[in-house]
Amino acid sequence: MAWLVRLISVVLFSVHAALSIMPLDAQAQTPPDSAATTEHSCSFGMAKGDPAHQCQVPIPSGCVIAKFPGTDKPWTTVSKAGRTFCTFDKKRTDWKTTITGQCTRCDSSHCTGQFMVRFECAKP
Repeated sequence: MAWLVRLISVVLFSVHAALSIMPLDAQAQTPPDSAATTEHSCSFGMAKGDPAHQCQVPIPSGCVIAKFPGTDKPWTTVSKAGRTFCTFDKKRTDWKTTITGQCTRCDSSHCTGQFMVRFECAKP
């Protein structure tokens, strides 16, 4: 058990040391091949037995759906928790005016769904 405490101590010290030497003014940089300038999402939670649920991702004015780098597919992320299946609704999503995410019935104590879409926007 003492070896585990020592291992955890070494790991925590290493993380602390690494964070201590990072510059305070570091800023995130956009990957050079990325044109996406913003991201919008919708999300919801469900209790056990709740029926299918959906939400709409808002499309910002002056923006179009970003394509995943190197493909013609929309740049999206779908996340879920619990026993449910989540996907973009093919009948209610046209990728130009409406983007609708949908999750099936919740079959665990609780479920969540989150739908994220990246957009390329015209610069003002």
